[in-house]
Order: sequence, then C-alpha cells, then structure tokens
Amino acid sequence: MNGPEPAPMVLFWRRTDLRGLERLALTVSGDGIVAESTVLCLEDGGFRLDYRWRLTHGWRALSLGVERWGAGVHRRLVLVRSGDGWLVDGTLRPDLDGAEEPDLSVTPFCNTFPIRRTPSAAGSNLTLDTCYVDAAEMTVKRSRQRYDRLGPNRLRYVDLGVAAGFEADLEVDDEGLVLRYEHLFERVEPAP
Repeated sequence: MNGPEPAPMVLFWRRTDLRGLERLALTVSGDGIVAESTVLCLEDGGFRLDYRWRLTHGWRALSLGVERWGAGVHRRLVLVRSGDGWLVDGTLRPDLDGAEEPDLSVTPFCNTFPIRRTPSAAGSNLTLDTCYVDAAEMTVKRSRQRYDRLGPNRLRYVDLGVAAGFEADLEVDDEGLVLRYEHLFERVEPAP
C-alpha cells in the first residue's frame, strides 16, 4: 500500500520591475518532481498564467504546460521532451533539437535546472541552449544562456540569445531555488 502523497513546498516570488506575484507548489515524489504555479501580473494589460512542469529527479524537464488568460484571450502551449528534441503542441520542432531545458519568461523557477548543474567552484560556468517560452506571445524560440558561478549561492546569468546583452546576479538557496534575481524577482514569505 502506498503512503500519502508528500506535501508540496510552497514558494512565492514577487516581481521587482512591475507589479506581479507568483505562487508555486513544488512536489517531490517517487515519480519525480512536479511544479504547479499561478502567476498574476499587471504587465501587458494584466494577465494570469498557470504552468505545470514535470521533471526527473535529476531536475531535467520532461514537459511544460502553460495556460495564459488576459484581455479576453485564453491560450495554451505544451512542450514535451522527445529524445534530444522537443514537441511543441504535438509538433516536433527540429530547430529546438539539442536544447537542454525550457526557459519560461515569467518565472525564476526554471533557472534552477541549469543552476543545479553549474559546477560549484567559483569562476566556473555552464552554457546551454534553451527552449525560450515568451509568456506574452506564447511562442517558443531557441535561445542561449550562460551561468557564471560567483560563490556557493551566487551566480551571474548572461543571456547570449533572445535577450543578448541582458545580465543579472542571482542569489539562490541551498537547493538552487532563486531568492533574488537582480532587476526582476525576489522570493517573499506569506504573512502569518
């Protein structure tokens, strides 16, 4: 007989560049990792975005489902890992072959996947291609990024693709989850 489902860890991030809040429930079980979140933001006329990640125990994305509501429009997008490539809404996208992980624009959660794989020695780095999901447009493009290790819980994010030239310092907890993302996000605790 199986035991009860593990209780999720609940995290909140607020936007620091505009008004917005995210609530994420992170569940680790024998089947892997599931992250479910709702993002509310006043950007682009105001929108709500729900997403659900399925991950391996090694923090590799298996799938990402995104739904966006705003200005009377509801849109959906689904990415699924397929060998070394990705299906987007059920269609194989050869332009994404070899991209290591999805990168969803409205959350710092997806930074955790490459952060956990960045070597721990200060001065080391990790460069990877991603499936960049633009939450405003609900589109997917290949993009390149680099993570430079500054210290045990500090990294520098460098965009080499879609937003080339953008850089930000990241402070993370011991699990690699973002505490502060310069210019964009900070983790907050709910009031008791």
